[in-house]
Amino acid sequence: MSASWGGLSACGGLKGRLPRFYPVLDTSVAVDPIATARAILDGGARIMQFRHKGVFSRAIFEMVRAIADLCRAAPAIFIVNDRADVAMILHAGVHLGQTDLAPADARRMLGGEAIIGLSTHNEAQLRAAASEPVDYVALGPIFGTTSKDRPDPAVGVEELRRLRPLTSKPLLAIGGITRGNALSVFDAGADSVAVIGDLLAGCASAAEIRRRTEEWLQLTGKPARVS
Repeated sequence: MSASWGGLSACGGLKGRLPRFYPVLDTSVAVDPIATARAILDGGARIMQFRHKGVFSRAIFEMVRAIADLCRAAPAIFIVNDRADVAMILHAGVHLGQTDLAPADARRMLGGEAIIGLSTHNEAQLRAAASEPVDYVALGPIFGTTSKDRPDPAVGVEELRRLRPLTSKPLLAIGGITRGNALSVFDAGADSVAVIGDLLAGCASAAEIRRRTEEWLQLTGKPARVS
């Protein structure tokens, strides 16, 4: 299926495109998620994923709603990690893991216009994802990562290069990607890079996060076309 950037795509103004810089707002790293989201958007990001691996309480939901509103106003595409139900309520996209709701079920829930991404970690999963009703596929971790308690084995740049031809969908590389190694990841065939630690870790202020966002956008350049 052709990719369709619906729901918040009208707000994001990025229909048909996958931004090459894909910031992930992980609540385990961000001290103040709402302020962090505002700084990332002020820096120019046009897509953002909200990632929360703890209990999804009412307070967390209200936080997500506030961030969704910021993305809508920016405008930027908003993606919720794992939770198709929350994505449906907020008219957002969803990024699914291998043990989350099946992509076909998420598609039925969210409709044909919603943005759905799927994580993969090896050749078998990437091959299987090619026939799933998703708009983009993530592969990783490319490098070692500290954003997960039990990460999958690192894929590596050369394996990324070998696996890239297995899917025609836009490919999002994730895991340990920094400003120092991102160009090698693009050179290996990634269309976009998901960034957590190199964006958020060690930043003590909103101004620093905004500056780092601007650096990432300067490095990554124009968005990749979604076929």
